[in-house]
Amino acid sequence: MPRCWGRIVQHNIAAPGGRRGRLSKGAYVDGVLGGNRMVLARAITLIESESPKDGELAAEVLDAILPHSGKALRVGITGVPGAGKSTFIDALGMHLIRDRGERIAVLTVDPSSPISGGSILGDKTRMERLAVEENAFIRPSPSGGHLGGVARRTRETMLLCEAAGYQNIIVETVGVGQSETAVRSMTDFFLLLMLAGAGDELQGMKRGIIEMLDAMAINKADGDNKQRADRARAEYANALHLFPAPADGWLPQVVTCSALTSAGIPEIWDIVLAHRIHLDRTGGLQARRSGQALHWMRELVYLGLEQSFRRNAEVAERLPALRKAVSEGKTTPFAASRELLGLLHKPERG
Repeated sequence: MPRCWGRIVQHNIAAPGGRRGRLSKGAYVDGVLGGNRMVLARAITLIESESPKDGELAAEVLDAILPHSGKALRVGITGVPGAGKSTFIDALGMHLIRDRGERIAVLTVDPSSPISGGSILGDKTRMERLAVEENAFIRPSPSGGHLGGVARRTRETMLLCEAAGYQNIIVETVGVGQSETAVRSMTDFFLLLMLAGAGDELQGMKRGIIEMLDAMAINKADGDNKQRADRARAEYANALHLFPAPADGWLPQVVTCSALTSAGIPEIWDIVLAHRIHLDRTGGLQARRSGQALHWMRELVYLGLEQSFRRNAEVAERLPALRKAVSEGKTTPFAASRELLGLLHKPERG
């Protein structure tokens, strides 16, 4: 079996000792804090589980590892289709590992099919060098229809990876086109990858995405495309000046790079480090993470309410009939939703 493939399936391998299923809380905590990659992967599987029993154990594990998290650099990366996000992350990860002697966790998200719910989960195979590095941990997860280009439990996964000793957490999003507010609400630095010759793409992108970014990189600046990339960098830099200055005082930079040759990759990470220094000096990091924690709490409350709604016996009994009535035009979605929500206030039978 190739080493690359072994890394891809490692989160499905049995627990130490040959046992499958859940570990104890102590085993999860000790394994994660000890940097055991297999236990880390199993802990992520635990927090992604929909089972209420798994949810209780997952909460206990997260509470235990929380004091050991929060020290990593959290970077969100998005980009237009074909921008080469996976290849870029592969080159960036190798720079961090080989040139800086650091560890990196990459959380990649593949879009789930709206029809089958399935996901290809192929990003890991596109990071050929990182996939065989001991100091890299790559976790592909399906988005599951979750908005924002990230998986439902990406935040919790970040905490586990930080507790396991990974100094750098990279979140690769599904891509521009969904609400990228989600990845911005869980990372310290937001990088947008673009391509040369994109014409009016910047104007066509959502204003909110542009206002959230901390840097823009024009990828594939190599060979015959180098001059075009340089021109695009100048055009994008001029366009960014039209937007209001960020509240935190950081001015987004526009650079060129080549994930293929690794040109410009170290310079981009220098920008990430400079941004972190800026946030530390201005107090912006604490303010940003405090706001993110509150946003996370609200999201978990909404998620919990949705789960309670779906588990409600009255709702489960009435839902099929209301779906049929709405699809046949016999009642309005508004009336049906009000009736279903009203059932939550009734005590469940026996």
